[in-house]
Amino acid sequence: MSGKNREIERIGDLRLRLLEWYDQNRRDLPWRRTRDPYAIWVSEIMLQQTRVAVVVERFREFMERFPTVNSLACAPEQDVLALWSGLGYYRRARMLHKAAQIVVGDLHGVLPTTAEGLNNLPGIGAYTSAAIASIAHGECVAVVDGNVERVLCRLQGWGASERTAHAASKRNVGAFADSFIEPARPGDFNQALMELGATVCLPRNPQCLTCPLAAECCTLGEHKKPVRPPMSSKEVACALVMRTHRESGFFREELLLEQRLASNSVMPEMWELPPLRDSEVPAQELCMIVRHAIMQVNYFVHVRTVSERDFEGMTDSQGRRSWVSINDASGMALTGLTRKVLSRARLLPKSSRASIAPTPATVVS
Repeated sequence: MSGKNREIERIGDLRLRLLEWYDQNRRDLPWRRTRDPYAIWVSEIMLQQTRVAVVVERFREFMERFPTVNSLACAPEQDVLALWSGLGYYRRARMLHKAAQIVVGDLHGVLPTTAEGLNNLPGIGAYTSAAIASIAHGECVAVVDGNVERVLCRLQGWGASERTAHAASKRNVGAFADSFIEPARPGDFNQALMELGATVCLPRNPQCLTCPLAAECCTLGEHKKPVRPPMSSKEVACALVMRTHRESGFFREELLLEQRLASNSVMPEMWELPPLRDSEVPAQELCMIVRHAIMQVNYFVHVRTVSERDFEGMTDSQGRRSWVSINDASGMALTGLTRKVLSRARLLPKSSRASIAPTPATVVS
């Protein structure tokens, strides 16, 4: 048998093993119960740089609030960001919203059915377009994300440093993925590779003994990886300002929040606790310390309770401020850090984020 024929036989055997494994072991995830391209699109955007366990519940909430591309396109951006709060990387939500408006306004509410057409929408790159087209429409186009890349590199014996150093190596991975995909079940095959990378062929301590591809794997274990740059640390402080406000004969607890400027490069127009001018908070005034990681920075956030009469002199105003009722705050587009602080302070009700609060009207000058 020639070398070419042996490789064809090897690929065919690997495809069969992988799909048999996937059919028996795939996780029951809500977006796998549908072929609706809109739902698959939402799930793929949410899953970028976010753990599956976090996305599952948020996906359900998002689809309940915005069940169709038209409902998403017609919603105010702040409502979309409110449901996205806590998932991070908010540009994803903005691009999803913008693309939905293009689909409704220019494409009669119908998503393109090919990877090439999907790739023209904002926020949809090569990976996402291939995932939607293959899963929803059966297009034979390979998906290459971090999980898939790791599986293929280990299978072929390509080191991590080798594949990340040169664009040519990236092309090799893509070319192999294109030749590896099963034409009869491209959507399932792509999901099977991603599933294998997420549950078995892990970055650390891969479970090789349970891997369906182990017999043909050239690595069998971890491959060389580039050294990850160390996390830096930064201390910041914010104010927790509360008041009891009487309105129409009723008293309600209100919280002071500040909206980031639209010109901010990070999380523009999101709502947060007012930043304190001094990051050093006396121990007796400290409410809590929260660690919050963003990119390569570990933020150690000192939260201080500040009275209504003192907040103007102690905080550094950088945007629009508003008094918001505790019940309304949970439905706003809060930064992940703010939501974490308020949750730990037990100031957020446990109701679903699908109930979006109106934009606050009581503005502090």
